Amino acid sequence: MILGSTGSIGTQSLEVIQELGGDYKIFALCANNNIDLIENQARRFKPEFCVLYDENNARDLKIRLKDTGVKILSGIDGINFIAAHGRADYIINALMGQVGLTPTLNALRAGKNIGLANKETLVAAGEIVMRTARENNARILPVDSEHCAIWQCIQGENMGGVEKLILTASGGPFYGKSRADLESATVADALRHPTWSMGKKISIDSATMMNKGLELIEAHWLFDIAPGNIDIWIHRESIMHSLVQFIDKSVKAQLSVPDMKMCIGYALAFNNKNKRERSGAKELDLTQIKNLSFAKPDNNIFPELARFAVKEGGTLPAVMNAANEAAVDLFLRGKIKFLDIFDIVGQAVSRHKNIKNPGIGDILNCAEETIKSITGHFI
Repeated sequence: MILGSTGSIGTQSLEVIQELGGDYKIFALCANNNIDLIENQARRFKPEFCVLYDENNARDLKIRLKDTGVKILSGIDGINFIAAHGRADYIINALMGQVGLTPTLNALRAGKNIGLANKETLVAAGEIVMRTARENNARILPVDSEHCAIWQCIQGENMGGVEKLILTASGGPFYGKSRADLESATVADALRHPTWSMGKKISIDSATMMNKGLELIEAHWLFDIAPGNIDIWIHRESIMHSLVQFIDKSVKAQLSVPDMKMCIGYALAFNNKNKRERSGAKELDLTQIKNLSFAKPDNNIFPELARFAVKEGGTLPAVMNAANEAAVDLFLRGKIKFLDIFDIVGQAVSRHKNIKNPGIGDILNCAEETIKSITGHFI
């Protein structure tokens, strides 16, 4: 089952599944509103269910696929239904944003393993999500390139010997630019990522470095490492995806070309056969790489805000994430300037009255109120 099948991770997941061959059968596909692409995917992979978040598009898709026998569902209820369905034994969650949280929890409660590419799930409710996985003997297999790299580096290691984690970042399209340079930054400028081909939201997060803040929180929960023991380095070439430093000062790193197919394939194959298989990723030829460079970030606003938020805990990380989702959406729609994203998120975090031991309802309500407040102010 693939949640978010029409996005960058979702489409590449289907390509990897084709590469891996007959051991995999697609039970369900889920998308937001890309009706043309999910129709093509449904005809090609013949799932039992397709879910569209938008109800009107779901009705249209039902008409389009009436000759196939594919069952069509809609909305968050439809997503939650397939996430917990007994026929699916593995889920790739590539949904964008906090909408991925409740399907993740429903799948974990049903004892399903999850290939997680929806970092907002752990950012918003990491403690609850990891506890739910433990209680139901379910596994979360990281698909993000940085966390997949760490996961590979710690195989066979005692976690008590891990001293710190190092997440690498390309620095995005604005690395080295001054604040004055960014006053007139356009959406097109911010989407021009130097090494990765990604969706719009995550591309903007890369430009602001919020993606590294979210990944820091995600790494904290996935690997039970204190936020203060997670560093971020700029690595423009995007070849070395993360590093693990051990207490004897030795360091392991995972290298590959910037291609998410390797990460997707590793998570799929590990869940299925506990071994590597071909993924369709391109080969890394280090003889053709002239330089591997590393530097400390010159602008660490969002990673440090994330470090603060996860230390404080409660509903604060969810509010930070929701404020960023709202601000990025406003920027993509031309309602605010690029630098406004930083101010909006910072103000939302500073003004929030933190709930220290929240339930899922508290987390979702705080996130929803944050988005409504920010969006309502600018529209």
